[in-house]
Amino acid sequence: MADATDSRPGLDPERASFTTALNAARDQIPLAAGVIADTVIDLVGAIGERVLANLLPDRRIRTKTRMIKLRTPNTRPADRTSTAAPTKPPSTSTSSPTTLDRRATDLTERRCD
Repeated sequence: MADATDSRPGLDPERASFTTALNAARDQIPLAAGVIADTVIDLVGAIGERVLANLLPDRRIRTKTRMIKLRTPNTRPADRTSTAAPTKPPSTSTSSPTTLDRRATDLTERRCD
């Protein structure tokens, strides 16, 4: 891939597709195509020609500068006394504790009448 992009002056090496090169190499293996038999070695070869034929588009220009995202802390502040809501006084109920216990048992018991 590097030899293929170096063969064209001014071509950005990031435009070469690894997937295209891999598929071209995979297609040549079963046929034993491109086996070097000559004394002259073409560095671009069949794989490089396929890479050059299927170049990726130019990279887009970054419109914004890179920024570090600020994370919100997952922990609560140590001093919460100033931001705590005022507490309510306990409510007074008119029913006695035995009435409440009886109601709870009535709800949990099964009756077969």
